[in-house]
Order: sequence, then C-alpha cells, then structure tokens
Amino acid sequence: MKTLMTLAFALFATTAVAEGTHSGDHGDMEMSMGTITKIDTQWNRLTIDHGPLANLEMDAMTMVFEVADPAMLEGLSEGQEVEFTADRVKGKLTVTEIMSE
Repeated sequence: MKTLMTLAFALFATTAVAEGTHSGDHGDMEMSMGTITKIDTQWNRLTIDHGPLANLEMDAMTMVFEVADPAMLEGLSEGQEVEFTADRVKGKLTVTEIMSE
C-alpha cells in the first residue's frame, strides 16, 4: 500500500504561492525515484540518492532536501525506495510530496 503525504503540503503550498515563494505548479511535475540514505529528524531533512529531477534541471545524484512538513518523515527509513517531488521553496530544495511502499 502506498502512502501519500500531501495534505500538509497543500496548506503549505497555498501559503507559499500566496507569498510568491513557490517556483512552480505541482500539477505538472513528475515524481522522481530515489533511495533514502539518511533521515535527519532534528533538522527535518532527507538525504536521497535520486534519479534526474526534470523540474529542477538536475542530473541524478545524492543530495540533502528539506521536507515541506516534518510529518512527512514518519514511517520512512534509511535504504527505503521512494517516489517524490522536489521543488525550490523559499530558496531551499524541498521534498514537497513523497510516496513509499
């Protein structure tokens, strides 16, 4: 069963768009595949070894992302494969949606 954590982001994105801090429309973004290599609950960050991120014009690599909502970290574990969407939110690379098996 897949878990999709978007409710909190929907509220977050509405605020971000209203404040002019959101760089795109999530409706047209494709999800990317990746493997979580580190979870940092203190700073609400995920390190993900991921494939290309077309919307951010980034090649495959391992990088650290903020999460739009700390609740997104619940149920995730290192080594877990995920599908996710990332965007620039207030200038920071942020996971805005995440799905896991």
